[in-house]
Amino acid sequence: MTDTAVTDATTASAKPVTKPARPYFSSGPCAKPPGWDAAKLATDVLGRSHRSKLGKTRLQYCIDLMRELLQLPDTHRIGIVPGSDTGAFEMAMWTMLGARPVTTLAWESFGEGWVTDAAKQLKLDPTILRADYGQIPDLTQVDWSNDVLFTWNGTTSGVRVPNGDWIPDDREGLSFADATSAVFAYDLPWDKIDVATFSWQKVLGGEGGHGVLILGPRAVERLESYTPAWPLPKVFRLVSKGKLAEGVFKGETINTPSMLAVEDAIWSLEWAKSLGPKGLIARSDANAAALQKIVAERDWLGNLAQDDAIRSTTSVCLTVEGADADFIKKFASLLEKEDAAYDVAGYRDAPAGLRIWCGATVDTADIEALGPWLDWAYAQAKAG
Repeated sequence: MTDTAVTDATTASAKPVTKPARPYFSSGPCAKPPGWDAAKLATDVLGRSHRSKLGKTRLQYCIDLMRELLQLPDTHRIGIVPGSDTGAFEMAMWTMLGARPVTTLAWESFGEGWVTDAAKQLKLDPTILRADYGQIPDLTQVDWSNDVLFTWNGTTSGVRVPNGDWIPDDREGLSFADATSAVFAYDLPWDKIDVATFSWQKVLGGEGGHGVLILGPRAVERLESYTPAWPLPKVFRLVSKGKLAEGVFKGETINTPSMLAVEDAIWSLEWAKSLGPKGLIARSDANAAALQKIVAERDWLGNLAQDDAIRSTTSVCLTVEGADADFIKKFASLLEKEDAAYDVAGYRDAPAGLRIWCGATVDTADIEALGPWLDWAYAQAKAG
């Protein structure tokens, strides 16, 4: 072993001095925004009915903030619905699918979930386009006479669609985008998206349990012109007497929301508004760039998504040389015990590796401080 190798090994095994100030790198629920404090949340609405004037006003304000930050056209409706992103996406599937053939795209676990819903629950016999973790299906093969289901940013694989150019303007089917780790981090082309869903717990660092459903005009037309063959539970019903239930998109939620979660989302949205849409994207991009610098400097780290054109800038999934599930579990546990990094193990169904959240609520300095700790944990885990 050379003197340089000895020095490098010694440095790697030495416990770093500086820790990330906020070691929250979970891909959901994600880190709270900088400066967040529960004591800062407005509490006047707590203990009040969500149907009171005050309750409706706060829900509408939350919707208005989302519209402003997403730069959403007036043609698109925004509704707060139950069940987080999963509930929002399944609401869209159950109420709109079946009118025409369906194509489902899957390159990670949540996309596979929509495949299961379409094939086994709704029994629609969908066309399925799959790719392995780290890859993406050939988007030129999508038949847009079909309704098309896809994840804009695959949280569990770190693979995103490169842009919206593959979605034609003259599509016959509807585009259904699970955008839960994409909104507020990418400049989304809303003219290409008929249905989008997300939850506050991702890029905003909000609380779980509530989903957001965005409907473009073509989706509204589908809802008002088509009745599914299957029964719909109450929490999925978006149409009344053949017309869109507009109240859902004006703060009149289908079921009772947590007004505390709503106030938490409002605080995060107001923080995001202070940065603006470009500021949010810039923070995510800077975090992802800082992590890629760490990866480039270490031969034992790599990207699950090797093509940077489809690599996520929010949920970045990394490979670790020689690692299996037990090694990653030990690796992540070492970091957690030192309060250096929380929740960095990859998703259970993904190849063994790390997953580092780089969304806008994370500070770049904390990503930079993570590098030496990854070296330390890797050396400790290898030493047994």
